[in-house]
Amino acid sequence: MKPKPATMLRRLLLCHAPRRHYSSSFSFALPLYSPTFAVFGANTGVGKTLVSAGLAASLLRSAGASPSTVLYLKPLQTGFPADSDAGFLFRRVPSFLRPSHAAPLIATLDTLSVSPSVETPPRSPEEAAFSYDGEGEVVRKQLVCRTLYAWREAVSPHLAAEREGMAVEDAHVRSRLAACLVDGENLGNGEGEMWKLVETAGGVASPGPSGTLQCDLYRPFRLPTILVGDGRLGGISSTLSAYETLLLRGYDVSAVILEDRCLSNDKFLLSYLRNRVPVLVLPPIPEDPSDDLTDWFSESSSVFGLLKDALQSFHFTRIQRLNSMQRKSKNLLWWPFTQHNLVPLDSVTVIDSRCGESFSAYKVKDNKMMMTPQFDACASWWTQGPDSNLQIELARDMGYAAARYGHVMFPENAHEPALRCAELLLGGVGKDWASRVYYSDNGSTAIEIALKMAFRKFSLDHGILVGSDKSISNERNIQLKVLALAGSYHGDTLGAMEAQAPSAYTSFLQQPWYSGRGLFLTPPTVFIKNETCTLSLPQWIQHGHLSPGDKCFLSLAEVFCKTRDSSSAADLYSIYISQQLSEYSLSSNREHIAALIMEPVIQGAGGMHMIDPLFQRVLVQECRNRKIPVIFDEVFTGFWRLGVESASELLGCLPDIACYAKLMTGGIIPLAATVTTEAVFEAFESDSKLTALLHGHSYTAHAMGCSAAVKAIQWFRDPSTNSNLYFDQMKLNELWDDTLVNQLSSLPNVRRVVSLGTLCAIELKADGSDAGYASLYARSLIQQLREEDAIYVRPLGNVIYLMCGPCTARDICTEQLSKVYRRISSFNPVH
Repeated sequence: MKPKPATMLRRLLLCHAPRRHYSSSFSFALPLYSPTFAVFGANTGVGKTLVSAGLAASLLRSAGASPSTVLYLKPLQTGFPADSDAGFLFRRVPSFLRPSHAAPLIATLDTLSVSPSVETPPRSPEEAAFSYDGEGEVVRKQLVCRTLYAWREAVSPHLAAEREGMAVEDAHVRSRLAACLVDGENLGNGEGEMWKLVETAGGVASPGPSGTLQCDLYRPFRLPTILVGDGRLGGISSTLSAYETLLLRGYDVSAVILEDRCLSNDKFLLSYLRNRVPVLVLPPIPEDPSDDLTDWFSESSSVFGLLKDALQSFHFTRIQRLNSMQRKSKNLLWWPFTQHNLVPLDSVTVIDSRCGESFSAYKVKDNKMMMTPQFDACASWWTQGPDSNLQIELARDMGYAAARYGHVMFPENAHEPALRCAELLLGGVGKDWASRVYYSDNGSTAIEIALKMAFRKFSLDHGILVGSDKSISNERNIQLKVLALAGSYHGDTLGAMEAQAPSAYTSFLQQPWYSGRGLFLTPPTVFIKNETCTLSLPQWIQHGHLSPGDKCFLSLAEVFCKTRDSSSAADLYSIYISQQLSEYSLSSNREHIAALIMEPVIQGAGGMHMIDPLFQRVLVQECRNRKIPVIFDEVFTGFWRLGVESASELLGCLPDIACYAKLMTGGIIPLAATVTTEAVFEAFESDSKLTALLHGHSYTAHAMGCSAAVKAIQWFRDPSTNSNLYFDQMKLNELWDDTLVNQLSSLPNVRRVVSLGTLCAIELKADGSDAGYASLYARSLIQQLREEDAIYVRPLGNVIYLMCGPCTARDICTEQLSKVYRRISSFNPVH
């Protein structure tokens, strides 16, 4: 006899469960065609299971083939087997269907994992067939009721798991639930529509077996939610608290339904929610335990019909909107750094949500609609740092700041988030050198502020500004310029672009006003090739002057070691830099190098190049000797991006001014800070407002951004929340597998690898038009990584890079890097 689909599904789940690889990342693509809803309760005992049963019965009693199957999943069950919500549906839903249902029904009850404390587990699976006397077309319908994990004691799952010795990790719960949702598509044999209901345990914030709140445990799925409210006295408060808790985590509440307790809770909720969500009310539930609830369901059937209609409408509208987003985005949006003609309609990534390091992308493949998690390998333009836990913390703190402050004016004012953030900045990235924090809105603006600061300080130190009123001695004959590095990038505003070397970003096509106000030096770089850290020297260095020991290193630790300060390479760098500065100063009496600006250690947008830290250290010292203010652009490199809180720790030298943004807020909202010394601040002090720093924006030091920064800064540097932190040395543990990095560096089609902190960059070997920022050389590789490997990569021409967050688990990094290695190993571009 051929086994039933439900039996086959159970065998499949149990056979594969022991061998399933449980990663801390969430990697299941979830089908979206079948309407799928989570059932959350405002509290325990509010009737979640009755709502699930009533909705299932309403769906199965529908005329015709659609829907033909309801899959009910109870991930966590306590009080088992005396209490079994899946068992309740299995027993009661068939009786709710009489007498109006004509189609035969197959009901299945299954329990996958039972605590050892359950002395006599029930037989599993159970199956029962029901037939009815009604008229109409005979279409077989199916009800599958499944419990994933069950404990004997009727307490919260975290207590039951602890007391009964059956602990279950969050990743196991999610993986098994995802497998049930995915494999459940095989039920019904393609006849009619399927619906899936996932009923949680207890209230919205009740703990799961690991102690994680269930609203957080199931957040990676972001299933549309039915909130079962509380009709009792005090139920308005608990229902609204549950509703706000779900919204704070990014859930869509598709309907609120509650029992009528003659307190009109539903009317208040409907008014308060301003019709944003349907609010439905059920008749009072009989208190007699012997009542089989058949009459109650009959009385409630119209309400469940309305609930079914509301959910169908929600699902249809959601799918319709998702399906339209690619076309609408092509017609309405203007994407940055994107040539629209090179973006086919079907390659537009529709992002439904984000959870931790991954976002959930809507895909249609082989006519199947899916929600697919994609690892955000570019950290959404280098901004992202949160794991899923920090993401929730940031949302909560920002919500508090928005509710408390909204937005308040900043000049001459103070508020706690701005002060606390400044204290953390000065005690962290600015420790032992900085004393002032100047807030702005983004990295490019922070750079322009830094340039103004540096130019003022230089002008005072070199007699260009004189007197207490800082009057200008000879304004027309003065031009202040910067010392910077070729390949640098400091932002897209006009002033910031003037401080960077000519590039694709500064061409006439992009910035017709660009003149390049500076002296731009080509720096030596360091990378890994054939498992060796190699120093690549520009043409201005005579290779014969350096020994092999100066050009090859066993590890990056040797590259950063300060014993190199007495090497021949240091002497060579010093001579070259000094010569360049002297020649420039002699070429004109009107032009002055008034600031050094550089990205410490790593140049980001210039191609993920690692600059020899010795060269940058010597550069800083030469500028110090000439009283040229030093600016570190740490918009990209700051806040653990390179494995330490500030890249100055890697360089072994300090700036006068430093700029921070991106990771400073955890990447959840824009905010920037220009941090500087007291001496720079004093250059703006006088009795005239005209000498103050006249720069700012309307939302300077906005409370939401400062609150987010406070949370992120503290979270990243706390070993109790950041397990990657090597606290004794205040640096991150290695996140990228050394063996994989070395294997990548040895591939014949790889030119170089840079692996540091949260960054792993790979430059593919390419020449001519195949190399550089405009290159499309890796286009097919990128498409494979996005579509087949669930890694969202956005390259810099022929440079592929992966970027994680400071808290990202090492196994996630290894998983992504392994996929990249496999793809590059077989990469053969077709022109």
